[in-house]
Amino acid sequence: MTGFADHFSGLAARYAAYRPHYPPRLVDLLADRCERAEVAWDVGCGSGQLSVALARRFAHVIATDPAQAQLDQAEPAPRVEYRCSPAEASGLPDASVDLAVAAQSAHWFDWPRFVAEVGRVARPGALVALVTYRNSEVPGDAGALLAAYYREIDAHWPNGRVHVNNHYRDLVLPWPAVDERSEEMGGGEHAPPLEMTASWTRDELFGYVTTWSATARFVAAGGADRLEELRRQLAAIWPDGERREVRWPLTIKLARR
Repeated sequence: MTGFADHFSGLAARYAAYRPHYPPRLVDLLADRCERAEVAWDVGCGSGQLSVALARRFAHVIATDPAQAQLDQAEPAPRVEYRCSPAEASGLPDASVDLAVAAQSAHWFDWPRFVAEVGRVARPGALVALVTYRNSEVPGDAGALLAAYYREIDAHWPNGRVHVNNHYRDLVLPWPAVDERSEEMGGGEHAPPLEMTASWTRDELFGYVTTWSATARFVAAGGADRLEELRRQLAAIWPDGERREVRWPLTIKLARR
């Protein structure tokens, strides 16, 4: 993707520190639906939030991202190979991967070009997976404060965010969908619901908020005082060091190449 819209290089260190990691159940769901577990391609891997986990079930994980700053923050791991390349021109050989998964990244792709590329790179029978999550869910007053902030920054999300908001409804994979029983199905079926969870302090939650592309754009447009107000509001109701559960329901779309 020459000239890709880079929303995260400037946030790379924070992204690596504060982005949540995917649950083992997601990796198992993907691996169990693959015919082989030799090579997984983590497309738009960021700083490797899914890549390292995939290596538990796959012999080789190729994790690509167009932003070198993100890869510079990625966790090294056996069997994980990080490469700086766009989703639409990966440089991978034809029919070479058993799983192609894009986690919280497909909404930034040039969709027609990505579909052509994944069709080229995925071997016949490979699993193609899209994973996304929308707003974090926090119980009580902290959740209400976060929801209010979400509403205020809504206009500052880049255009691709619309796909996250509609649960990837319009990102259509042109191959048979796969359901939770690994049977081939036609048309738009989703895998069973899963969620990410984290036990976070308020500082960790606030750090996560600062990784959002909308927050960066909001602050650049003069919203720094509002972001600081959110930090003070959270401090007033959430004691130092106290951990609370944060949840992200996942949307998962699977297809068989």
